[in-house]
Amino acid sequence: MSAPDERDALTPRPSLYDHALRLFRAEPDGRLPVRGYPSPDRTSRQRSPLDRRNARQTTVDAITPFLTDPDTVHAADEVQRRLDEVGVRDHHIRWALADLPLEDEAAARALGRRLSRTGTSGVAVCLGIGLLARLGEPEDIPYLRTLGLLRDFTGCAVEALAPLDRATAALVWLAVHVKDRELRPLVDALASGDDEATRARLMTIPRNPRVVGPETVRRIAEAVRLADVLREDPVDVGVLAEAAWLLSWMTSQRDYRPEILSYEDAVIAYEAVVARAALLPPTLDHCASLLSLALDLHSGPSHLLPWPPGRREALLADLESLLHSPAWVAVADHEPDDPTELRRARWIRRTARQPFGHSTADAPRLRVEVAVRDPADPDVAETRFLVDGRPVVPEAFGLGPGNAPEELLDGGRLRATAEPREVQLAEAYCTEGCCGALYVTVQRDGDHVVWRDWRRTQSGRRGQPELPAYRFDAPAYDAEIARAENDHSWAWPARITARLLAAGLRDRPELLTRWDARFGWVGTDYHDPDTTVLSFTFRPGFAEGKQDRDGPWLQFVWSLPDDDTSPEARATAALTRLETTDPKTFAEVRGGSREHAEALGFPWPEGRR
Repeated sequence: MSAPDERDALTPRPSLYDHALRLFRAEPDGRLPVRGYPSPDRTSRQRSPLDRRNARQTTVDAITPFLTDPDTVHAADEVQRRLDEVGVRDHHIRWALADLPLEDEAAARALGRRLSRTGTSGVAVCLGIGLLARLGEPEDIPYLRTLGLLRDFTGCAVEALAPLDRATAALVWLAVHVKDRELRPLVDALASGDDEATRARLMTIPRNPRVVGPETVRRIAEAVRLADVLREDPVDVGVLAEAAWLLSWMTSQRDYRPEILSYEDAVIAYEAVVARAALLPPTLDHCASLLSLALDLHSGPSHLLPWPPGRREALLADLESLLHSPAWVAVADHEPDDPTELRRARWIRRTARQPFGHSTADAPRLRVEVAVRDPADPDVAETRFLVDGRPVVPEAFGLGPGNAPEELLDGGRLRATAEPREVQLAEAYCTEGCCGALYVTVQRDGDHVVWRDWRRTQSGRRGQPELPAYRFDAPAYDAEIARAENDHSWAWPARITARLLAAGLRDRPELLTRWDARFGWVGTDYHDPDTTVLSFTFRPGFAEGKQDRDGPWLQFVWSLPDDDTSPEARATAALTRLETTDPKTFAEVRGGSREHAEALGFPWPEGRR
């Protein structure tokens, strides 16, 4: 053994807590590190020798003997040695502790403190933090806060901190996850404890979905203790406006599970914002934020918050009274020059009545609606289902919004016949293959229509309540589905054009097939909602049914910008053009491969691999 190796072997390793504390103390001005610190222990990144099927039991067997040992120092040393010996890794600890009985809580807490503060291996510290997640007390907060700055422990430290000090948990999360330069000054202000600087920075949060996601917004609300700030008298009107936007952004389903349901102070914050909403000047931005809150209270995830009896309805009544007052109605009556603001004004006019006038007491058994978010936050148009007044998809699935109305309503998928039909109501925001989807079987049964045999695919099945079979009066069901299918009040011109174009292609599929083109989808451009987009796939020989399935193919997209004509005129003109002109001559290649494009004689888009 060389002299340096011998010194390393003889020199005790510092605890991971001491390592993190030393790094943090070296930061200028006590700033929290961007993206946290790497852990010096690499063991957790190594492949475990444990078989996945027995890893949990092996981990439990390694931990259990030491949970009641009164000699904490001995127990900590031995459990660390044992965990390393059998090859337990950090993720095994979470599985093992999920429902592990802790009969001697004092001994288990002491062991957790010893491991988290003196542990030199990642798995030992992870076990310590895991025990404190169940048994921690206020004295553990500074240790957990420091350990959370090590990237390997951020998740478990935040989980352990949350029940003790949610604001500190949120700050640790923000410190490690927020990298954008526009947001870092807010993190620095929070870390410094300067309330005035924090509130000033709160007003500068960029309203860019690529920078600030729903979970980031929730963590910010928790870190600044937003609910407490809103209860101050007087309240800062700027903070009030920002709070309305923060709440509305938390209702987005870009993070799969709506963050509003994870925000413990959501009811308090809603109450405070609505109670003082009249202090806000009537502007387009304020109007859009408040209407977004109303729409979610009516049929979105916010409906599911733990409301005292009658409070949700009372808040909706207060918002209706304010937003329908002359000064606020006038806000959306003008036509702004800015395209995004113009879309928002028109959205407000279309949506102004949708959330209001619905009483839970006399709610129909089934209500089907299409909800569209504020155009400042481009997102999907989703179909929402309220059964006995409660939204089904966020309650039963919660990993993504309801499917598009074009999929569920335009094609008649929800119509009931004697033949059972399985219908996908919602898909995870990523994909079904990743996180699952929600299905139900629809069938007519005499004088009733039954929704039964609910099915969640993939991880969509975890943690959600089992759903019963729902029986609806058949005539009432048919009337509601017909009403929803024919209600296009939610749609804007480009979306109406898309629906008419899709209907025309369903009736006349030969308009595309004659050109060896297979219909893909039609909708509106994500970044420019006023543009209608048609996608199709070109395969040589498709028209004659002789295409080579393994041969070259290309995806094309045809964009139809708004030309100030009616949706009917635009759809008719597009269908007429398809009658006489090959769409491959004017649509753009968007998918396939460079090799396929060269083989088929089309240019491949510049800048695309």
